[in-house]
Amino acid sequence: MFHRLLTPTKSNSYFIFGARGTGKTTFLKDLFSSKKTLFIDLLDPAEEDLFARNPNELADRVNALRPAGQWVIIDKVQKAPRLLDLVHKLIESTPHRFVLTGSSGRKLKRGVSNLLAGRAFVYHLFPLTHGELGASFNLQQALEWGTLPKIYRFNSASDRADYLRAYALTYLKEEIVAEQIVRNLDPFRLFLEVAAQTNGKIVNYSNIARDIGVDTKTVQSYFSILEETLIGLLLPAYHASVRKRQRTNPKFYFFDCGVKRALDRTLQIGLKEGTYAFGEAFEHFIILEITRLSAYQKKDWQFSYLRTKDDAEIDLVIDRPGLPKALIEIKSTTHIIEKDTTGIARFAKDMAPALALCISRDEHEKKINDVRCLPWQTAFKVLGLV
Repeated sequence: MFHRLLTPTKSNSYFIFGARGTGKTTFLKDLFSSKKTLFIDLLDPAEEDLFARNPNELADRVNALRPAGQWVIIDKVQKAPRLLDLVHKLIESTPHRFVLTGSSGRKLKRGVSNLLAGRAFVYHLFPLTHGELGASFNLQQALEWGTLPKIYRFNSASDRADYLRAYALTYLKEEIVAEQIVRNLDPFRLFLEVAAQTNGKIVNYSNIARDIGVDTKTVQSYFSILEETLIGLLLPAYHASVRKRQRTNPKFYFFDCGVKRALDRTLQIGLKEGTYAFGEAFEHFIILEITRLSAYQKKDWQFSYLRTKDDAEIDLVIDRPGLPKALIEIKSTTHIIEKDTTGIARFAKDMAPALALCISRDEHEKKINDVRCLPWQTAFKVLGLV
């Protein structure tokens, strides 16, 4: 079992959100292994049916708890969203504390807002980070297969590929079909593959709409579905004016490198150093790692990318309250040279004061054009993420 970086409160009710397979149930069973709890698993069809038909079953079980102040864990709460109103009342009227997990915030948004107003904190659990993996971490494996916990149970490429393909099908079946999020599944299937193929690129809604045979608004709703079911994140374009930022299309990154490769059907194609695909995968990994680590450390950072009209670009801009903005260029090379830093150096002067970092697989720290060129592990330390 891997030690997770998530450190939830011990004194207040809370939610843990995370995509399927990130280890929420395992995490909670380990966290509460020495404590007496009421554990309700809504993945059990009988339990789901019971609570869906009779939410008051929860109050009956909670009222029977002794001693006072026990924890109540409701796993997969999105399967019975009607429980949220009752949980709200129980938080107010009993000394018990609640932990609710979910892999989709879509169904819960209608009834969750009042719970989150100080009554229940919100945490997120992600696929494993390099630090959580420790000695088990291998960069090549992380780029090719991702870091979902279960992937580390398999020793063969064939088994890993089968697991990731099954994961993609499970997402379609249990998150999309079961919740009736989209009426016509066929264009959504096509959308997932196209979205995976354009992972890390600026989203062109009209082009994707044309490719899959739907209108632009439908494609925009599809990306919202991916965000709300925690399958990916939209990275907005940077601009000093929020109004202008909203006019520029975002980039989209799937939440796991392996799931992305399953969706675009490239699992059987190995990633070779020096190729464009390897560089894209490395950038994907670094951006995911930074956003995950910042979430675990509860940093109120905002993330964006920057691209000018002449296609000069910064891969990641981090707005850090109280600190200079961090401008990050990501290169998969093992040898950084001056031309790798010229673009970000120009931006750093225009946006001074700013911390300009070039993150790569080069093992040597360098300073070129006032840009700190760092091995990727060292860069996380400089950013204060490890």
